[in-house]
Amino acid sequence: MILEMKVPSPGESITEVEIATWLVANGDYVEKDQPIAEVDSDKATLELPAEESGIITLKAEEGDTVAVGAVVCLIDVDGKKPEGATTKEVKTEVPKAIEKKEEKLVTSSAVEKTYASGTTSPASKKILDEKGIPASEVKGTGRDGRITKDDAVNATPSMGTPTGGSRSSERVKMTMLRRKVAQRLVAVKNETAMLTTFNEVDMKPIFDLRNEYKEAFKAKHGVGLGFMSFFTLAVVRALELYPDVNSMLDGDYKILHDFKDISIAVSGPKGLMVPVIRNAENLTFRGVENEVKRLALRARDGQITVDEMTGGTFTITNGGVFGSMLSTPIINPPQSGILGMHNIVERPIAVNGEVVIRPIMYVALSYDHRVIDGRESVGFLVAVKEALENPVEILLNNDPKKGLEL
Repeated sequence: MILEMKVPSPGESITEVEIATWLVANGDYVEKDQPIAEVDSDKATLELPAEESGIITLKAEEGDTVAVGAVVCLIDVDGKKPEGATTKEVKTEVPKAIEKKEEKLVTSSAVEKTYASGTTSPASKKILDEKGIPASEVKGTGRDGRITKDDAVNATPSMGTPTGGSRSSERVKMTMLRRKVAQRLVAVKNETAMLTTFNEVDMKPIFDLRNEYKEAFKAKHGVGLGFMSFFTLAVVRALELYPDVNSMLDGDYKILHDFKDISIAVSGPKGLMVPVIRNAENLTFRGVENEVKRLALRARDGQITVDEMTGGTFTITNGGVFGSMLSTPIINPPQSGILGMHNIVERPIAVNGEVVIRPIMYVALSYDHRVIDGRESVGFLVAVKEALENPVEILLNNDPKKGLEL
């Protein structure tokens, strides 16, 4: 019996995917639930598992865009696994994409170049050395591509062109996820009235708290006490004070949310991922740190799902982990605001009329001015700053041990 394997729907709004990588080849014997391909949607990369065991026949090539529900391979469930062979070892047919690459390589090797291509005679080598021209930049007209004395005499260096090192280029198709990100970023710039407001945060109070309690926190909860829990809970408080920042536009209507689903931008193997911490307003420091760790690990391992990256109401992105001093983050649609964190640098500031050195972080709030006015945007960022500079009073209710559940 021949089983037709169709592309499953990765999410409600996704109508097509791209075959990123086949993990098997035509004629392979596959086991049920064995990953046979990686497919890219416009939101995530997902593995496609075999629905049954048998001999597989591929019906699409790597790079093909296929509709959800389309047949991408056939599995002959009556096919027997060869004795002594492991999965993916037996190949009775070479995939077309690989076959074309091999054909091109053979043609190139047999016609365009031979073992003698670029070989210089002693006389031609001496002339080229005197001119400072590498043999790789001279096309030989001698037998089998050898460089003759006349070739060396007639050779001239390219004006303004480096005469050494690699000069190759590669044309690589972007993944569907990366193409979709590019489209969304351009759309945000074109379709929103995006502005950015900045402020700075003295991180010393948080440094002091972490130095005092981080070991006990990790021993008690099994997770580190990082900066993201402070920022997430500071954002939750600021969203309570300025609800317009937690809203979004829908045509002529503004949708106000009574929940805070905070999107956290993390770097994954396929690029930027933005998983969501659901109902962050109900989480403690421990809850936020556990969620950040869980989602970051799933993104790193390529296990993040579309549902886990859908539905956020506000985004936090931390360019500081890569060394960014200051940036203007781009809004994550259809949200109306995004907070950018940056690196922490010791800087001189005035405290009580004296110049002191403090660990300072610049923060940036990009917002859609169609929804959020200047008063709300500036007030929101000031509220975040206040909470971060007074974490014991504002975020821990003047009781660090109780607030950190120690």
